[in-house]
Amino acid sequence: MWLVWRIVLALLIIILTEFYFVKKLTNSLRLLFPQLKESKRKRWTIIFLIIINLYPFYLLAAWLYSAIGGQIIYIPNSSLFDYFILIPFWIWMFLVIQCLLILIPLEIIKLLLFPLYKKFKEKLRRGEAKFALALAIFFVLYIPARVLYDYYTVSIRITEYKKSSLPAAFNNFKLVFISDMQADEFTNNARLENFIEKVNSTNPDLVLVGGDFITSTPNYIETSAIFAGKIKSKYGVYSCVGDHDNWAYRNNTSRSLSEVIEALKEHNVEMIDNRKRTIKINGAEISIAFITNTYVEKINGAKFDSVIGKDLSGELKILLVHQPSNFLVEKAKKYNFNLMLAGHTHGGQVTFLFPFKNLSPTLFETRYVRGDFHFGNLLMVVTRGLGMSLVPLRYNSTPEVTVIIINPS
Repeated sequence: MWLVWRIVLALLIIILTEFYFVKKLTNSLRLLFPQLKESKRKRWTIIFLIIINLYPFYLLAAWLYSAIGGQIIYIPNSSLFDYFILIPFWIWMFLVIQCLLILIPLEIIKLLLFPLYKKFKEKLRRGEAKFALALAIFFVLYIPARVLYDYYTVSIRITEYKKSSLPAAFNNFKLVFISDMQADEFTNNARLENFIEKVNSTNPDLVLVGGDFITSTPNYIETSAIFAGKIKSKYGVYSCVGDHDNWAYRNNTSRSLSEVIEALKEHNVEMIDNRKRTIKINGAEISIAFITNTYVEKINGAKFDSVIGKDLSGELKILLVHQPSNFLVEKAKKYNFNLMLAGHTHGGQVTFLFPFKNLSPTLFETRYVRGDFHFGNLLMVVTRGLGMSLVPLRYNSTPEVTVIIINPS
């Protein structure tokens, strides 16, 4: 029953947001271009809305069919479906939401200042109309351009960690951190190849991965492992467990994870589940705790303590997790970790431009969306990753390879 209400709520939100946005634009056009024929404008608006909303219509029909017939919801694996139905719908929704995030606050300001607005209503109405139209035109151009940029580009972000007690073996030690490769039909061989080339271009000493090598289905397990196996690192490539690594077989998470681990192992990438490892670096040691914190398995205090044991012996202590959380930050501080590395957020995969602070749905889950966070002597790094989930696009979240330069201060 809860699923039904969620579907109804989602459809209601889509209808209301589209109605407001289209109404705002048509009113602006009517005011600025009175010569436009109303009947023709309405007809083309209706045709456009039907075409652009084929994806939610399809999902609703597929869900009704599955509910009646007991079948799973079928999503076509077709580039025609993707490019002409799926992607246009999401770009349209980005446009609607992005514009509303700016227009609605202006409506609120207008209500708060209504006596003043009423006095200059006729002049302000034309200004409003011009602004709404200009805003829509800007984002009609910006959103597809930004989506394409974030699809094809991988940035290299460099940050630094210094600790006075580190031995000389760590002079300019290059730790590369990546996450969320998520091989699938959208993160294809070309994207994966580009991503791995970026990793290798940094000449890493050690590569750590925050999990999520696949998105779903077993079809991409071998693909992700092959590309991960192309990473060149002096001291190896190690990963913790990610959410999607459990979801190759939706109803059999243990089989999914074991197949991902085995495929990675065959390509010299080690995925470690709730254990710790010491890596020797020219007589010095890095101690790494690989903590599994996913939707499938949340870590608790007792389990965390049992993984860490009494202490970590290395001069550099790293906590590697998939999902960041306040709980894990507190644990990392308690055990005197130097670095905490996390992925999962995709850097706020869909991030809307907004005055003073950009907004992303990821903020509903965590405030640790991307970048560096300092907690005393602890540095937490949340990388933007490469892949996508739920929405097959990125918007204002460019994929990232994070390079952490470690030095004695």
